[in-house]
Amino acid sequence: MAKKNIWFRSWYYFRTGWSTYFAFILAAINTLTVTYFLAIDNYPILKAVFPSFEQYIVIIVSIGVPLLVLIGFVHFKRTQAFKSEVDVLIESNPYQRRNTVNGEINLRLNLKILTMMLKISKKESFSESEIQEIRELSDEIKNLSEKRNIKNNLDMDFIKNEVFKT
Repeated sequence: MAKKNIWFRSWYYFRTGWSTYFAFILAAINTLTVTYFLAIDNYPILKAVFPSFEQYIVIIVSIGVPLLVLIGFVHFKRTQAFKSEVDVLIESNPYQRRNTVNGEINLRLNLKILTMMLKISKKESFSESEIQEIRELSDEIKNLSEKRNIKNNLDMDFIKNEVFKT
């Protein structure tokens, strides 16, 4: 698989390296340089606050880095922005959808197995309704695993109907 997609994989790694590291560093240097030499250097009041480019960098970085960390924290923990990004990732990436569905199925299956083990350990027998529940769960998992593939929307339908149900 890796040999067949070497150019696309290389392109993906290039874009990641560029956007995450190279462009980030260049943008930071550019922003600091432009704001200092075009704005601060031309205004005596601002020049009094930031007498040299080095002091400007130290002050801006000491304020900017914690501020940007706080903004990143809020993005991930306190807003709907990150949740929306993950929703789009699940909707657009069939492999992520598959992982989400498999996780949900494994959770349900493990809970049912634990319930059964507890009953067996207490030497209790299963009622007809419990046996029917087990059969239905088995049929649901078997049906889903036989019919779904990466290209169809069965995983997405499962997520919409079972995982996101309110």
